[in-house]
Amino acid sequence: MSSQVRSELVSDHITGDLSSSTRAFLAPRPVLNDLTMVIPTIGRAILERCLYHIAIGSAWPAQLIVVDQSSSPTIAAWLASLRALGLVTEHVPSSHRGKAAALNRGIEGVKTRFVAITDDDCFVETNWLENMADCLHRNPEAIITGPAEPEGEEEVVAVVTVHAPVTSRRPGLKFDIFCGSNMGAAITAIERGGLFDDDPCLIAAEDCEWAYRVLRAGVNIIYTPEVGVRHFGWRDANQRASRHREYARSLGGFWGKYLRRGDWFIALRLVIALLRTLRRWLLGLLIGRHERAYVTDLLSGIVAGWRKGRRT
Repeated sequence: MSSQVRSELVSDHITGDLSSSTRAFLAPRPVLNDLTMVIPTIGRAILERCLYHIAIGSAWPAQLIVVDQSSSPTIAAWLASLRALGLVTEHVPSSHRGKAAALNRGIEGVKTRFVAITDDDCFVETNWLENMADCLHRNPEAIITGPAEPEGEEEVVAVVTVHAPVTSRRPGLKFDIFCGSNMGAAITAIERGGLFDDDPCLIAAEDCEWAYRVLRAGVNIIYTPEVGVRHFGWRDANQRASRHREYARSLGGFWGKYLRRGDWFIALRLVIALLRTLRRWLLGLLIGRHERAYVTDLLSGIVAGWRKGRRT
């Protein structure tokens, strides 16, 4: 049975009475008692498919925490269906906004040694959780991350497709290899770096800022292809353009925050990024693609981050 057919089969039954054949297909899996999963969501319908891929995985977490920043009643129903199958779930409604705030709320509720995190528009591979747990047991002091391959017909805004393992011990000059929608860590490792920064000026770059902060705190980030997810593309062209601008503002906010603190390394990273952005802008003019919006949003984000650094 293909993955698509199985997905449709479970989708037909997850919110209602499960047939005996579907229940057999979704028989309980081995439980990883020292690992909790956290998923932040704003109520997108794609979450149902995300939950499906967790349900058919080779192992289940000790608990699945979904932090819900929407008012949709269907999410509680989906989680109730998974509980009926034997997967321990917790629905955490939240009035806060932003992925960072949702992640912090979820992490605060974790009672196990380890936590694994993905997004509501990502589909984990079948052995993802087992592989994540194995990597965490071998590297309990590190952050584990992996690829987020594109999925679906629409272009995906953010993908990570590095196919070789990488261990980062310090921040990189251009960027840090880290995928916030595919990560795992011991709670003690998260405590060393701190929770995610939920300031609105970082709303689309909370994972970039967090990766930089944990590396500076001496926590290694291990990127390994054996823990993979697929990032589903659901945004149309206009939505993608808006998201790219939001990324630019948030990345600028991240850099501005540290520039205010006198971080010379971020200043060097900013110079490199601005040179690359200028090249991208000039190339865009030659081929008819105007990138000025990205540049201006990046600069406005730096101003907002600088003000945040002053407040901090």
